[in-house]
Amino acid sequence: MTFLRYFLVGGTAAALDLVIFVIFAKWAGFNYLLVAAAGFMLATCLNYLLSVRFVFKSGARFGRRQEVLAVHLVSMVGLLIHQAVLYACVEFLLVELVASKIVATGTVFAWNYLARATFVFRAIRSQG
Repeated sequence: MTFLRYFLVGGTAAALDLVIFVIFAKWAGFNYLLVAAAGFMLATCLNYLLSVRFVFKSGARFGRRQEVLAVHLVSMVGLLIHQAVLYACVEFLLVELVASKIVATGTVFAWNYLARATFVFRAIRSQG
């Protein structure tokens, strides 16, 4: 059940990230790597807020400040993975821009869930 809730939360954050990417990188023509980084960071904030509300028990392992820092450290690794996959897809594999973004986002999803569940939030929210 926890993974399903995280999947829904992650999907919501990914949708925000994708909308930002399409508007600013695809339609407006801004640098796709810069837009991807900015969208990823905004989506990370949304993901954290929704995760502590619906998925994980906040404060179970760390105080709030340490928890937010840990989430962002995990997300920075995720951002590096995301950017590398996005760049490789666009520049070397010649995959279309939005399709590349979807591949990169999907690649990082597992990392984000496992790292957050293992390193950031030890306890999981109850069913209630």
